[in-house]
Amino acid sequence: MLQMLQGSVLLGLGGWLALQGMIGGSLMIVGSILGGRLLAPLVQVITGWRQVENAREAYNRLHLLLETFPVPRESMPLPAPKGAVNVEEVFAAPPGTRLQVLKGVNFALQPGASLAVVGPSAAGKTTLARLLVGIWPALQGKVRLDGVDVYSWDKEELGPHIGYLPQEVELFEGSLAENIARFGEIDAEKLRDACSAVGLEDLVESLPEGHDTLIGTDGAFLSGGQRQRVGLARAIYGTPRLVVLDEPDVSLDAAGDAFLLRLVKDLKEKGVTVIVITQRKNLVSAVDNLLVLIDGKVQKFGPAREVLESMKPKPKPAPAEVPAVVSIRGGGV
Repeated sequence: MLQMLQGSVLLGLGGWLALQGMIGGSLMIVGSILGGRLLAPLVQVITGWRQVENAREAYNRLHLLLETFPVPRESMPLPAPKGAVNVEEVFAAPPGTRLQVLKGVNFALQPGASLAVVGPSAAGKTTLARLLVGIWPALQGKVRLDGVDVYSWDKEELGPHIGYLPQEVELFEGSLAENIARFGEIDAEKLRDACSAVGLEDLVESLPEGHDTLIGTDGAFLSGGQRQRVGLARAIYGTPRLVVLDEPDVSLDAAGDAFLLRLVKDLKEKGVTVIVITQRKNLVSAVDNLLVLIDGKVQKFGPAREVLESMKPKPKPAPAEVPAVVSIRGGGV
């Protein structure tokens, strides 16, 4: 507005001065051009102000991120966990909200125990899985692995001892071996063992470069079932002592289900603590304990057989015998 107003004023003033004979017509044009140049720096600042605002907003976001997640202090390394899990009166909500999803969840597992978590949708099962592996913090209470708070445990130190399969498998651009080995140092023997345990040998043999084949962004060259098996192989790669599987049978076919059942049994035999979130009865039959989660609260927890028996509908009692009704009319029955 100022630039347009200034140009109009200069032209009007130049025209008036030219009519008065004080300046020539050419000088009037030159003065108008030079006057427009006078506000050019201000126009450039206003034009680029959006970039200044974007830079300031980005700085504020970065500052908030660094304050929320400060650089962890170096701590004394802890011994490798054995797999004892203690969930102590945990209340939890998704980060950034106060809407409680878990409400006073409390249970414990010994090393090598197996547990199936069942419940309706939105019961808090996935939130519990993320707390068990230390991804999300608890609002109240603690999730402990061998007595140590999982969330505060150094993740680089804890990572090799935990296996996790999220509900939605995320793979990264790279080779099949790199995704299974979590983009760390690749151990050929551990890689073969993980692929064999989940039935990936046929896939590996069909790939042009075997384990070194690039699978594309988010595993674009793999089917849903293959991506699920790669996620399972990643979860059990190495020697984890705690494995958490969030609905691992979603995209598996009948053969995949058979491999999954055998995998759970093999992990139990190796003394690995296994926690499976599922809606299928065949996986429940493969574990020792069962936890029923409804509306963020533990409704039942204990040995799987006892919990299943307690959930069966009780037979209705037989109706009591109704005495016969005798009607007497005029001396007759």
